[in-house]
Amino acid sequence: MDKSNQSLTGLALQKFKKNFWGVLSFWFVVLLLFVAVFAYVLAPDKTKNANWGDLSLSSKSPGFTVTMLMLPQQADIEQESSWTDYFAGTTVVTPKVPILNYNIKGDDLVYTEYTDDSSLAVIKTIQLSSYGVNVNKATFEQDYIQGQKFILGTDSQGRDLLSRLIVGSRVSIAIGFVAVFISLIVGIFFGAIAGYFGGKVDAFVMWLVNIIWSIPTLLLVIAITLALGKGFWQVFIAVGLTMWVEVARVVRGQVMSLKQMQFVTAARALGYSNTRIIFSHILPNSMAPVIVISAANFASAILVESGLSFLGLGAQPPIPSWGGMIKDHYNYIILGKPYLALAPGIAMLLLVLAFMMMGNALRDALDVKSE
Repeated sequence: MDKSNQSLTGLALQKFKKNFWGVLSFWFVVLLLFVAVFAYVLAPDKTKNANWGDLSLSSKSPGFTVTMLMLPQQADIEQESSWTDYFAGTTVVTPKVPILNYNIKGDDLVYTEYTDDSSLAVIKTIQLSSYGVNVNKATFEQDYIQGQKFILGTDSQGRDLLSRLIVGSRVSIAIGFVAVFISLIVGIFFGAIAGYFGGKVDAFVMWLVNIIWSIPTLLLVIAITLALGKGFWQVFIAVGLTMWVEVARVVRGQVMSLKQMQFVTAARALGYSNTRIIFSHILPNSMAPVIVISAANFASAILVESGLSFLGLGAQPPIPSWGGMIKDHYNYIILGKPYLALAPGIAMLLLVLAFMMMGNALRDALDVKSE
C-alpha cells in the first residue's frame, strides 16, 4: 500500500490498530467510561451513591442471597422517576428489611428479621391491610416479597459491593481525567514559554518547578485540599495542580530541541507570530512524550486520591470511590475476607494498566522516527 499519499494522522492510526494491547486497552477504557456514565442503570442498587445497606447483612460472601420484605410505610406513595435517576440515582426508596421467614395469619403478617444468630432473631407483626385493602396473600407475595442476590457480597455496612464498585468508578475515572487535563493546561503553557523564550523566563519557570517538585506530592495535595476545603471537586483541582511540573519539564525539553529545527526557522522568516509557531508548529511535534507522561499522571492521580481517601481528605462519604473502599476494608485482608479490598484494588489496577498500555501504543504510533 502506498503510504506517500496518507496523512500523518492516518499513518499513526494504522500503526495504533496493529498494536493488539493498545487496541484492547482502548476498548477496555471505553467500556469503563460506559459503565461510569450509566452506573445507576447497571448497578443492582439504584439508590443515590449505592448507599442502601443493612448492618445485619454486613460482610456477606459473594453470591449471598436473602429474602427482602417491602415495608408498607410508603407503599401508597407513588414514586415518580425521571431521566435524572439514570445518571444520579434515585432518592425515593421503598423501605425494605431482610427477613428469615414470614407467615400470614388472617390480617397479621408475622416475620422474622434476618440475623446470623437465630437465637437473637426478632419477630415482628404488622397488619396486611396496611399494604392496601385489595392485598391478599397471593398479591402480597408477588409484589412485596422478593429475593435479592449480592453477586460480590456486601461490605462492612451491609451495602452491595458490586453496586458500590460500579458507582465508585466515576470518581476514579473522573479524577484521572480532570487531574490530567489541569496538568496538561498548566504544564504545556509553562513548559512551552520556558523552552521557547529561554533566559529569565526559563529561569523563573524552572525555579517554580524545582520548588514544587521539592515538596512531597501527598503533602502538597493535602495543603491545597485544606486551603480549598474538603470536597469532590477540590480534590480534583488539588491533584491536578501538583502534576503539571512533570509535563512542564518534558515540554520544555522538547521545545528547546525543536525550536532549532529548520521548519521553525522558516516559520520565523515568514513572519509568523511566536504564539503561532509554538502552538501550530512546535507543540504538535512534541506530543508523543507528553502522552506517555499523561498516562503516568492518570495512574498517579488515582493513587494520590486513594492516599487522600485513606487520610479522610478524598471523596467524602457517602460518595463511593475505589480508594475509599480500600481504606474501609484493608483490615479485612487478614480477617478472612480479602475480596472486600481486593475487588476495588483489582479494578484500579486494570484501569491504570489500560491507560499505561494505551499511552505506550499511542507513543509508538505517533513517533515519526519508528518504522
